[in-house]
Amino acid sequence: MVLEQPGKPLALRDLPKPKPAKGQLLVRVSACAVCRTDLHIVDGELPQPKLPLILGHQIVGRVEEIGDRMNPQFKVGDRIGVPWLGWTDGDCAYCRSSRENLCDNAKFTGYTIDGGYAEFTVADARFCFHLPEKYNDVEIAPLLCAGMLGYRSYRKCGDAHRIGIYGFGNAAHLITQVAVYQKKKIYAFTRPGDKAGQESAHSLGAVWAGGSDETPPEELDAAIIFAPVGALVPAALRTLAKGGVVVCGGIHMSDIPSFPYVDLWQERMITSVANLTRRDGEEFLELARQISLKTQTETFALEEAESALKKFRDGKLNGTAVLTIDSF
Repeated sequence: MVLEQPGKPLALRDLPKPKPAKGQLLVRVSACAVCRTDLHIVDGELPQPKLPLILGHQIVGRVEEIGDRMNPQFKVGDRIGVPWLGWTDGDCAYCRSSRENLCDNAKFTGYTIDGGYAEFTVADARFCFHLPEKYNDVEIAPLLCAGMLGYRSYRKCGDAHRIGIYGFGNAAHLITQVAVYQKKKIYAFTRPGDKAGQESAHSLGAVWAGGSDETPPEELDAAIIFAPVGALVPAALRTLAKGGVVVCGGIHMSDIPSFPYVDLWQERMITSVANLTRRDGEEFLELARQISLKTQTETFALEEAESALKKFRDGKLNGTAVLTIDSF
């Protein structure tokens, strides 16, 4: 399913099977989860995507072919996951200081390189992951972005014990389970009046759930904002204890309105999260092996990708949309 221009529907196209170069894997795709970032790309909110483009960066599949024939990490038939960060140069100042997520020349799966809305894709073997066998292909697909990038946002909270989460979607569902497992207290903020979302948060172990316009019963040590709504930043700041941090966990957000300096004073902080590192992915998948994370999914055939995106945009999904791909 190909994006030919932002703002236009995806088109079903027959393309040649890609060939893996040295260091790459040819992957037979079995599932690819749909992400809000895909919507941002389709809607033209993220600049300069590769065009035409095959979207998709939460890819589950099996190694079909290894570009240089020998790879100590993978063999033909291995089930692997392919995430958002698809390539880095390994040589810039960021890569050399363990900040490869900020690489000057990074390439991103389903954005600047072709992704997983297809029967086959190629991926740099350095940025692929072995996956826990306890999850099937559909269950584990959302862990490759909502989980991994959510985990990076969670890591940015440091040793915070009382954590607020704004925007209780896919990433929040997964990170709440991790936080509760680690004995943290989660305060869930949903759209005002979203009782179903609040009940869902409680069922996962949140100690409090309410609307984003409400004040939690105690001050928080940190807040993560997954919703792409800039107005939530000053709202989250006002919930923090001294020294607390607001983590903006999305790749795109509407403008942040002005707010009085007193809301930031006393060493409160605002930080964003950009992409992920391989360390984030490895740590999160190790937790996933321990915890038995529950994912909520709704499946679509590959040719129904446009329908999945529309339901996502309209807020009508019952979980993460996952494209299931049958290769012939």
